[in-house]
Amino acid sequence: MTTKPLPLTPELHAYLVAHGSPPDEIIRDLAAETLALLPDQATMQVAPEQAAFLTFLTQLLGVRQAVEVGTFTGLSALAIARGLPEDGRLTCFDISEEYTGVARRYWARAGVDDRIELRIGPAADRLRELPHERYLDFAFIDADKTGYPIYWSELVPRMRPGAVIAVDNTLRGGRVIAPQNADDRAIAAFNDDVLTDVRVDAVMLPIADGVTLARVH
Repeated sequence: MTTKPLPLTPELHAYLVAHGSPPDEIIRDLAAETLALLPDQATMQVAPEQAAFLTFLTQLLGVRQAVEVGTFTGLSALAIARGLPEDGRLTCFDISEEYTGVARRYWARAGVDDRIELRIGPAADRLRELPHERYLDFAFIDADKTGYPIYWSELVPRMRPGAVIAVDNTLRGGRVIAPQNADDRAIAAFNDDVLTDVRVDAVMLPIADGVTLARVH
């Protein structure tokens, strides 16, 4: 027994993925098409174990109303939508018609497109269109890193008590310890802000590039 984290070697990572809920054909095809169409941007897609985690978390929390900021080709949205009940709703915000065009096809193929509303445009502006009440059960932030504080400030007041916000890339490949660029510095500052936000309790998990879970009071 140890209190220190295990080094996640490629072999151990493969074992971890193999012993969780496996990606089905739709997820495998979406990942493959994203890599083929957008080889330079494919790393923006959540990892397979993150997709399984998002579905599991959505089901565990009994989510009915969810928001996603940053959709890309739609894998994370697909994972969240699969965890919703049939009358659940996921509102996605993204700026790219091209990337989300891929997403729409796979949502339809998975039979969850009726649970997802996609809103194209700057999320900093479009989030303000959401109702000004505490009704959201879950939110996932995975967009431009310098925008995280804005998305956070718009979402926290709209989360019901006990709701959860998940934030991706909060370790930045380990560079939050010694930031090397503007995105690294933005995430390091954001992490500090979350730590001192009295409206939430937060935990940072070493899943993929780091995922912060914050439970809203």
